[in-house]
Formats: sequence, C-alpha cells, structure tokens
Amino acid sequence: MNQILIDRFQLPKEAKEVFLKRVKINREYIKTIPGFLGDEVFLCEKNNNILVVTVAKWKDQVSLQNAKALVFSEYQKQNFDMNHFLALNSIQIEREIFQNLET
Repeated sequence: MNQILIDRFQLPKEAKEVFLKRVKINREYIKTIPGFLGDEVFLCEKNNNILVVTVAKWKDQVSLQNAKALVFSEYQKQNFDMNHFLALNSIQIEREIFQNLET
C-alpha cells in the first residue's frame, strides 16, 4: 500500500528563500531513491508567515523507511543538521504518514 509523507511547515517570510532552496535540494535527492512515486509542494503566504505543505508518495512502507535512512545519511554527508536549520530559521514542522486507500 502506498505511503504518503506529508510535511506542513510554518515559517516567517524572512526564511522563505533559504527554506525553498533547501526544499529544492531535498526534492532533487528523493527523486533518485527507489520506491519514490512523486511529490508536490504547496505554498500559501498569510500575513507575515508562509505555510508550505510537501507531499511525497512512496511505493510502500519499506520504500519510505529506506528513504528516511538514505535522507538522514545524505544530510550527514552534506553536514546538514535539520533541527538546527529549523530552529535557526524559526520554522515549525508537522509530519504525518498517510496510506493511500485507492491503491
């Protein structure tokens, strides 16, 4: 059964450029991982905040778990600390995994 990873980010407008740059890097990388079926990114500017929702679709739970490990390893290679990045740029994240009931 397909696994859908949905992240919801809230960030200040000042962090928009650096955040979208990081999203682009991440999207380019996950597209190379086996089991990746597609993704979408949605953005809404609201007052002085930006809401971004990313949706990544994976073949199954095994593919998603493998992707998480590979992304973590890639972050280490890049010397990228996600928690530090989020805190430094006042970015909040909510993450959930959904199953596609139609497949």
